[in-house]
Amino acid sequence: MPRPLRRAVALAAAVAASALVLAGCAPDGGGRPPATSSATAHARRSATPRPTPTPTPTPTFDKSQLSIDDPTSIWVVVNKLRPLNPRDYVPPDLVQVPVQHVYTPLLRKEASDAVVAMFAAAQSEAGLGLQSQSAYRSYSTQVSTYNGYVASRGQAGADLTSARPGYSEHQTGLALDISSVPAACTLAACFGQTPQGMWLAANAYRFGFILRYPADKTAITGYEYEPWHFRYVGVALATEMHDEGVETLEEFFGLPPAPDYAPGG
Repeated sequence: MPRPLRRAVALAAAVAASALVLAGCAPDGGGRPPATSSATAHARRSATPRPTPTPTPTPTFDKSQLSIDDPTSIWVVVNKLRPLNPRDYVPPDLVQVPVQHVYTPLLRKEASDAVVAMFAAAQSEAGLGLQSQSAYRSYSTQVSTYNGYVASRGQAGADLTSARPGYSEHQTGLALDISSVPAACTLAACFGQTPQGMWLAANAYRFGFILRYPADKTAITGYEYEPWHFRYVGVALATEMHDEGVETLEEFFGLPPAPDYAPGG
């Protein structure tokens, strides 16, 4: 074969071999599955359904855990439409409260312990002196107290300030009238503006007490503003009322307002 022809044949063979090599390297799959891109993998993961987490139930306050009718319950609600039953009820566990006082105070044991803690906190936290002005009053004592108000104010005026016998929170052994040491604005609306009155209004709930007759609630409670009158209901209820911003037991328990006594009350 002439030399030029041999060179042409060799060159054609080389070109053909190169083509075969290139064809073998081409991405024709070679029997392998195509690579998956990161975007495709993410889409597949995102498309996989995930279980919906079960929401944690919010605990609700059980308003039925204690009675509001039983006079022995610390939640008993006493107002002009809800007399004690029996009306001459006497608490079973009265004790003398070991705090400074004007008249010897008696309260139920649980309430007494709370008063001691509250008075001590007022002194240690704010340097404020407190004393008991009046605590438990028996049915017969309430007869005398109420009649005294009637004599000085008339019955309508007395009913805004003092409970009729059998309708008094003081008879439950859970209510306390508090005054300051040294005395200032005793049993007067201005007590609410004293350092002691303001501290009690802000902190009494921590010890289980509520200010029972707030300002501007006479149409609900039936009594004028008494910033000195605190009622023990226990820390759980007092804290719940404080946190919810509900001021009266009537509103909290959905009871009808009690501005006046029922006929014959």
